[in-house]
Amino acid sequence: MSWTSSRDAGILSSLLLLWCQPSPAVELGMGFRVGEITQNSAIVWTRVTQSNDRNNNGVREPSKRQPKNKRYEPSPIAVASRQGAMPGAVGMLRVRYGQRRDLSESRSSDWVAVQAQHDFTHQFPLSGLQPNTRYHLQIEARDGSDNRITARQRGSFRTAAQASQWQDVRFTVVTGQSYWDLDHPDGYHIYPAMQKLAPDFLVATGDTVYLDSEAPRARTLELARYHWQRMYSLPRLITFHRSIPGYWEKDDHDAWCNDCWPTMKAAWMSPLTFEQGLQVFREQVPMGRQTYRTIRWGRGLQIWLVEGRDFRSPNSMPDGPEKTIWGQKQRAWLMRTILESDADFRVLISPTPIVGPDRSKKADNHSNRAFQYAGDLFRNWTRDQKLKNFFVCCGDRHWQYMSVDPGTGLREFSCGPASDKHAGGTPGQNDAVQPFHRVKGGFLSVTVTRSAERPTIHFRHHGVHGEPVHTYRAVSRR
Repeated sequence: MSWTSSRDAGILSSLLLLWCQPSPAVELGMGFRVGEITQNSAIVWTRVTQSNDRNNNGVREPSKRQPKNKRYEPSPIAVASRQGAMPGAVGMLRVRYGQRRDLSESRSSDWVAVQAQHDFTHQFPLSGLQPNTRYHLQIEARDGSDNRITARQRGSFRTAAQASQWQDVRFTVVTGQSYWDLDHPDGYHIYPAMQKLAPDFLVATGDTVYLDSEAPRARTLELARYHWQRMYSLPRLITFHRSIPGYWEKDDHDAWCNDCWPTMKAAWMSPLTFEQGLQVFREQVPMGRQTYRTIRWGRGLQIWLVEGRDFRSPNSMPDGPEKTIWGQKQRAWLMRTILESDADFRVLISPTPIVGPDRSKKADNHSNRAFQYAGDLFRNWTRDQKLKNFFVCCGDRHWQYMSVDPGTGLREFSCGPASDKHAGGTPGQNDAVQPFHRVKGGFLSVTVTRSAERPTIHFRHHGVHGEPVHTYRAVSRR
């Protein structure tokens, strides 16, 4: 045999060896999240990853804040080398789901391929579900080259009851998930604390990640996706969402940047655009077609989730009838559907305050002077319509409170930030408006129950370890 033929035989042998070896096993390192629960539908989000372990030993910037440089210079640090990175992988996914824990008689989706252009994520819409029913599910992943399943994740969720059926309901409300202000290496203390309450769902009101104000500033799609990776690869969040679904709203920091609106110019965020920030948000959370929606949870509860970034006027625009946060169409929808509801309790969950009060220099929400017209319009409408058992829960503020608007009686509950370290910035307690005011982290829980045919709602503020620090109770008299 000549040298050439020997060399060719060696190359062929090496290629055959590589071909026969199994391809790297793909993983589901970020678990999954179920969202947008209704009586008969849900959305399941998941992502194929290269590894089951996040990069805990990766590079971290020396400080939380970075200067707002207008000139963009690419970072020499690869995203995969950063702390908390969870690189994605090409692969295939399917979901199996059913009412039995062992998934016998389960339904199954088709296998779907994930690609880099969507950050290796996929969202499975589930339909035809039964109301007020617990469903068990299993996400499965494979690399696509054969039928070998290399990763599985199990969990469950419960659907909402029909409007004519009573259902005891508990949910929790959170905001301000600052990665730099974590209070535990595996995630926040609030997640195991909330899990002990066994809520039916979570509402994340926004500022779920901080694209602009926490290093590294997300000036590219890749870095924006990295912010979501390092947050939702934290073990406590993965464990929580195996059994507790959620609804996600966005606010300024997880949309693009502080106090942003669609036509805003922010050179320090370039080349990432406002539209790309919105694209990443919808890619990274289980989200349906509409960003504002209302969901009925049985006879006792209906919730409204509003959109505060997509349709707003510039914050700097002179105040008046044309200046808006929700947009005319959303506001009309909100008012109409609130009046149409016959639920015992109606709860609006807003990314930003409607009552406040807020700091005097702020100009981004309905409680600020910059949006006085829109704020007064909605608050006065709730009074003029004589709404009974209607409440507001809000995020965005870095302190907890219960406020009662002196002019209309509208009652608002601020859930507070995810950690004590992230608390601060309060204008101070206004005793005439705020019976409760606390500059600490934690979460809000809302519970709807019925005793002796008297529907009752409890709003409870909790500290980061779950300890109740304030409770408000109301009984339905409709």
